[in-house]
Amino acid sequence: MITTNDIKQAAAFIQKKVTFTPEIGLILGSGLGVLAEEIENPVRISYSKIPGFPVSTVEGHAGQFVFGTLQGKKVAAMQGRFHFYEGYSMDKVTFPVRVMKEIGIERLIVTNAAGGVNTEFEAGDLMIITDHINNMGTNPLIGPNDNELGVRFPDMSEAYSKRLRQLAKEAAGEINISVQEGVYVGNTGPVYETPAEIRMIRTLGGDAVGMSTVPEVIAARHAGIEVLGISCISNMAAGILDQPLTHDEVIETTEKVKANFLSFVKTIVNNMN
Repeated sequence: MITTNDIKQAAAFIQKKVTFTPEIGLILGSGLGVLAEEIENPVRISYSKIPGFPVSTVEGHAGQFVFGTLQGKKVAAMQGRFHFYEGYSMDKVTFPVRVMKEIGIERLIVTNAAGGVNTEFEAGDLMIITDHINNMGTNPLIGPNDNELGVRFPDMSEAYSKRLRQLAKEAAGEINISVQEGVYVGNTGPVYETPAEIRMIRTLGGDAVGMSTVPEVIAARHAGIEVLGISCISNMAAGILDQPLTHDEVIETTEKVKANFLSFVKTIVNNMN
């Protein structure tokens, strides 16, 4: 089990290599790590070098932290994340969020590639996450609570900051791109959902589905970090279109929307106070 000491050790290692305190954290999902290439004066630290960190094993995840300046703000970007389906425990999946909090981050932008459940969505849409449904059957806060990290029963009524969601909508208007809003459903994976499961998710109120994000957001809110979530709708979920689902399609779609995604997130960061 991850301890406060483990978090402090990892943070201390990073702080020896990074001479500034980052303001904003970024978690970049499948195919979206390209944003880290926009960071100026980058300091790159491989996850494998950081004490206690797992290693990302998924295609489209570079497996490193990138620290530097983006739109005049000091940022820490995770170029790739960890997933429950890779065999990591929930405390390992959320360990980087704990470390980001320890090094001073108070605001976090979480991105992912997701399947579109809402039939009004199209592959390539960007969706501001308004809320989530934890369909993973577990929770990163199960077990003894460390009051130094957060309260025993954290409030999740505003898991995704209304303030940051409004800022994101204004940013989309500023650069004249259309964005969706909706509820993200987190499943364990690694299989894509069946058509029956997608019908169930739609009935429950889900608009997009994926295999990440929910544990990280729970840990972030537990730590008092303000969160904005953005999904790239990389494919339409099972049963909506008459075609199989592949990870290659996810990467291909995120490549197509790269320009809009980069412009959108950079404008959001630029407008953050």
